[in-house]
Amino acid sequence: MARDDRPPPGIVCTGLGKTFPDGTAALCPIDLTFQAGHTTALVGPSGCGKSTLLRLISGLETPSIGRVEIGGAPPADTLARAGLAVAFQDPSLLPWRTVRGNIELALGLARHPVVDRDVDQLIRLVGLDGFADVRPAALSGGMRQRAAIARALATGPGLLLLDEPFGAVDELTRQQLAQDLPRIWEARGTTTVLVTHSVSEAVMLSDRIIVLSARPAEVIEDIAVDLPRPRDPDLGRSAEFDALTDRVFAALSRGMVTREPPLAAQ
Repeated sequence: MARDDRPPPGIVCTGLGKTFPDGTAALCPIDLTFQAGHTTALVGPSGCGKSTLLRLISGLETPSIGRVEIGGAPPADTLARAGLAVAFQDPSLLPWRTVRGNIELALGLARHPVVDRDVDQLIRLVGLDGFADVRPAALSGGMRQRAAIARALATGPGLLLLDEPFGAVDELTRQQLAQDLPRIWEARGTTTVLVTHSVSEAVMLSDRIIVLSARPAEVIEDIAVDLPRPRDPDLGRSAEFDALTDRVFAALSRGMVTREPPLAAQ
């Protein structure tokens, strides 16, 4: 597979906040550092600002206050050299291109060579073997999401941003992807930031969990996930795993207090 040969970048968010034009405050000014080569999960109540934080890191949203640096530079620099990839809840596949065509387009835009063997490997990895030449309209929602994950992985980015990547897939496929995908980004040393509503998924996949409050989001707890890798399903039945999930749920409960977001007009 193609890959970005630069070392994986760290991410530094300094005084980072976002208020939308209608006055809705999505994110309190926060200071966060994401360690290079590690996987960090963001969890919090629905609508708390997790996806907004991901979009700020990606450079797809502009901060109202503060800044983001990826490897010491603005996100635009990493975007310009195709050093990051994003898979959002909405797969956003081009409808006139097949699964293979969408993956190949990502490679072309990043100026990476298209190697048929590598594309086939990605398609098999996400469980779409036999659907390479099918267009998105003929795929289920879960299959389209898997195609979007393959597209994000195709360029071997140093930074991978995932927003509920398994949200539309069935439970068996979800478990399989949770086993297979970390092996790819761990082998590459990819810096990965994952937004998820699943506490068990956050514990299984990540090295660290950031628990965010109700909107406007602020950090409630920063939890290290000190579990051995590789992680298999049996780990999910261990006392250590249960203790971590309990700690995350407790932090979520503390952060669930609904707060009225400040409005610009007030």
